[in-house]
Amino acid sequence: MTTKARAKVHVRKGDLVEVRKGADRGKRGKVLQVYPREGRVVVEGVRLIKRHTRPSRTNPQGGVVESPAPIQAANVMLVCPSCNQAVRYGKDRSGKQVVRVCKNCGKTID
Repeated sequence: MTTKARAKVHVRKGDLVEVRKGADRGKRGKVLQVYPREGRVVVEGVRLIKRHTRPSRTNPQGGVVESPAPIQAANVMLVCPSCNQAVRYGKDRSGKQVVRVCKNCGKTID
């Protein structure tokens, strides 16, 4: 197997995103996990899968457990907190820190 270089993903853990493509189009949720090598993100409440679990010590009841599965990072867009819209963003250097800036309203996202 060849090792891939570390890929960049345009969203971070904790960002509010909107799904732009796929079955869950229009849904919004918080990013729970980012997998940069695969180019995938796990979004809260999006692409819920059901897994049948047998009883164990941690889950004595057993049954069906719903959990979110990863989706392609290209299918989500960042939601600006001030515009409340799915937007593209640019980067701005203020001192030594790089901040994300909304392309619609021009306010900082971070």
